[in-house]
Amino acid sequence: MSSSGTRRRAASVPDSDSDREPAVVLKKEIGLLSACGIIVVLLTWINCFSVRWATRVQDVFTTGKLLALCLIIIMGIVQICKGHYYWLEPEHAFHPFQPYDMGRIALAFLQGSFAYAGWNFLNYVTEELIDPYRNLPRAIFISVPLVTFIYVFVNIAYVTAMSPQELLASNAVAVTFGEKLLGVMSWLMPISVALSTFGGVNGSLFTSSRLFFAGAREGHLPRLLAMIHVNRCTPIPALLFTCISTLLMLCTSDIYTLINYVGFINYLFYGVTVAGQIVLRIKEPDIYRPIKVSLAWPVIFLIFWAFLLIFSLYSEPVVCGIGLAIMSSGVPVYLFGVYWENKPKRFSSLLAKLTHLGQKLCMVVHPTEDSDEDQEESGKVQLY
Repeated sequence: MSSSGTRRRAASVPDSDSDREPAVVLKKEIGLLSACGIIVVLLTWINCFSVRWATRVQDVFTTGKLLALCLIIIMGIVQICKGHYYWLEPEHAFHPFQPYDMGRIALAFLQGSFAYAGWNFLNYVTEELIDPYRNLPRAIFISVPLVTFIYVFVNIAYVTAMSPQELLASNAVAVTFGEKLLGVMSWLMPISVALSTFGGVNGSLFTSSRLFFAGAREGHLPRLLAMIHVNRCTPIPALLFTCISTLLMLCTSDIYTLINYVGFINYLFYGVTVAGQIVLRIKEPDIYRPIKVSLAWPVIFLIFWAFLLIFSLYSEPVVCGIGLAIMSSGVPVYLFGVYWENKPKRFSSLLAKLTHLGQKLCMVVHPTEDSDEDQEESGKVQLY
């Protein structure tokens, strides 16, 4: 009797491990999302408080990231000297794990280009550069080859200690690499990955907010986004708008799909922008161009761009189609907000009241168009 009762009670007890596993995974996801949200909000506050603080934070994070990448490269060189270069040998390095497919190759380029996406961010802050016509090309000519050199050699270092399968299975390749080679000092890699992530988010907040700021100044977004703080001269409304957009992106759990969305849309606009440069060079050959490059470069870029987008669309039509739908969702917003000029007075009055309320909450005004001498004397507008 007691044994049967014991069996009945045992049968009624649920499998605690199987029940706890989804709850543990859910708690981890909530914790990660919460931590990411706190980091985004904190960095947004720093950018709102002071441009100088934001640039100092960026300098610290970038320096830490570069030191970690240099450490990885040095460890890779040591591995090669020890003879650990199996996956670098041509017969192994170029051995395909899947049949060659142009769509997969294009998609690989699209996802890989995400790591090099910072090359265009500097253009967003040209108004805040000192002597931009001289320093902007110099910064791009130095940074793009340097980043390419570092990233290529870092990936070479990775395959001296990890197989391609391990690379694909790892959520944080640098952390796995550190666990394999650094021993008790492996804690350096998670910290370096965190610094890299912080720096990337901070840089995106700093630059993307200026994009919204410029769009609002041209009348393509609400006027409130084109205002700056009365004392700190930071575009607080544009930064808050960028912060909210970033937090909404945390709702997705598939980062690779998000990268495909962003990568496809970005390269679509990159191509249109570069094609516009060629059109303007033909239609307006005598216009003043403080920064001028050979037409061969935009033509080469457009050839690569066409290959990338066409085969990406062929390989992932659903993802690219959703990306196009997201981009097309801005058309009705443009028609309503920009193209339709004669809006009802009630709507314009409501929008003006909301703008005024936003000005009071954020303490922002439209920037004045003073001369450089007046700006330097007042100390309220600086070149960052």
